[in-house]
Amino acid sequence: MQVQRVGVVGAGTMGSGIAEVCARAGIDTIVVDVDDASIARAKAAVHKSIERARKKALLTDEQAEATFAALRYETSLDALGDRDLVIEAIIESEAEKIALFRQLDAICSPDAILASNTSSIPIINLAKATGRPDKVAGLHFFNPAPVQPLVEIINGLTTSEATTAVLEPFCRDVLGKHVIRCRDRAGFVVNMLLVPFLLSAVRMLESGFATAEDIDSGMKYGCAHPMGPLELCDLIGLDTVKAVADVLYSEHNEPLYAPPPLLKRMVSAGMLGRKSGRGFFTYAT
Repeated sequence: MQVQRVGVVGAGTMGSGIAEVCARAGIDTIVVDVDDASIARAKAAVHKSIERARKKALLTDEQAEATFAALRYETSLDALGDRDLVIEAIIESEAEKIALFRQLDAICSPDAILASNTSSIPIINLAKATGRPDKVAGLHFFNPAPVQPLVEIINGLTTSEATTAVLEPFCRDVLGKHVIRCRDRAGFVVNMLLVPFLLSAVRMLESGFATAEDIDSGMKYGCAHPMGPLELCDLIGLDTVKAVADVLYSEHNEPLYAPPPLLKRMVSAGMLGRKSGRGFFTYAT
C-alpha cells in the first residue's frame, strides 16, 4: 500500500506541523480538531510557517501554494473515512488517546494505518483498543515538525512488519525524514535519553546551584547544543515534559525520571513555557 491520503487529528503545534510536512510533500491532507477556533489557530500557524520558509527560499511560490492547496481542515472525524494513514496528535493523555483510537477504528477503512505521535504512551495500549492491532504504530515527530528531520517509528508488540514496511519508506522517501526504529518502551529512544537531562537541569535550578541563563549557556557554549535544556523545556511545553516524565517514572520506577517539585508547581500555575508566555523564561504572546 502507498500512502496517498493522510489525516491528522489534533491541530496544535505538533498536529499542524505534521500536517504541513505531509502537505509540503504533495500528500492530500486533512486536519481535524474539535472546533473552529482551534482550526483557525492551526491555519494561522501553518501560514506563518510556510511564509517563513518561502522568505528563506526553502519553498518556491508554487510549492507554497501547492502546500496550501493540499491541506483541508475539518471538525468531524467522519472526514477521515477515506484516509490511508491517520496520525493522532492530541494531548498526552492515555485515556483520551484510547478513546480516539476506538473512534478512528470505527470510522476509517479496515486497511488504514492508525499511528500515534505520542512521546511516551505504550503503543500496545492504543492498539488493543482497536480491531486492527497489526495496523497500529507510533510515528513520533519532533517539534517543529517542518524543521526537525527525525521520526521515530515505534513497533508495538502487535504491529506487523507489513505496516512498518509502509511507514518507513513513506517517512523517509516521501516526507524526507531521517527514520529510526525502536521498540515499544516508554520514552522510546530520544525521550529516554532527553528527559532525564531536562529534569536534571530543572533540579539544578531548583536547588539554586545556578541561574536558568547560566545553565542554558553552559550547554549551548560548552556542549554545542542549539538551545539550553530549560529553553527546550519551554519550547516543548512544561506540561508535556511533566506528562512524559510521569509515564517514564511509572514504567521504570527510577528517580531520574521523576518530575521535580518545581516542574509540578509551574505546571499547576499555568507556567507552561512559550505557549503560555511564561515558563523558565518569559515570551511575548
